[in-house]
Amino acid sequence: MPKTNGLSRRQRFRELIMAPDMLILPGAWDGLSALLIEQAGFDGVYVTGGGIARSSGVPDIGLITMSEQVARIRMICEAVAVPVLADADTGYGNAINLMRAIREMEAAGASGVHIEDQVTPKRCGHYEGKEVVEQREFLQKIEAACDARQDDDFVIIARTDARAVLGLDEAIERGKGSVKAGADVMFVEAPQTVEEIQRIADEIDAPLLLNMVAKGGKTPYVPTADLERMGYNI
Repeated sequence: MPKTNGLSRRQRFRELIMAPDMLILPGAWDGLSALLIEQAGFDGVYVTGGGIARSSGVPDIGLITMSEQVARIRMICEAVAVPVLADADTGYGNAINLMRAIREMEAAGASGVHIEDQVTPKRCGHYEGKEVVEQREFLQKIEAACDARQDDDFVIIARTDARAVLGLDEAIERGKGSVKAGADVMFVEAPQTVEEIQRIADEIDAPLLLNMVAKGGKTPYVPTADLERMGYNI
């Protein structure tokens, strides 16, 4: 793992997550877009599964395979020196499939991944018609992901899409359960109001990621300074 200021990229990623200033990770889908993000001065890159799907000419409905995703992640990690957070979707199947996905993405150079609780194949987090697995199955997958990593500094982020399917209460419960299961960061996808964004921060005691989509997303735009005050980290 390349070093940044004496730290590995994964150690640097953990340091940035816990820093007072919010870590902003623009989405990249190939080496060139990642380079532009790095050259613009950002401290990290997010490998967006939706971006990879759309850049391949297909909708974000689970059509990209694990091998295709890993190839893009490797390309991006080789193109930049900053930490890279990768979208691992649902892990491409059950807990056993997920364990292989974790090892492949770790070997590709990613500093961390996020794993979601949708059924396989998944849909974009801001599309209608999503379905989620049972909470118990999701928490078992988070435990499996933590067990599968080879480097303890590799960051596991748990993402729940339950807000759209089962409501915010269930999403928060899954968030709390994911932290107990070993997740380093919690990501509740597509809260629909500023009040919901605040409630997530108030009730989940862990580093938090918020995803905002520029056009057509369900989550309202909240300025970075406001998110920092609420308690968000990424």
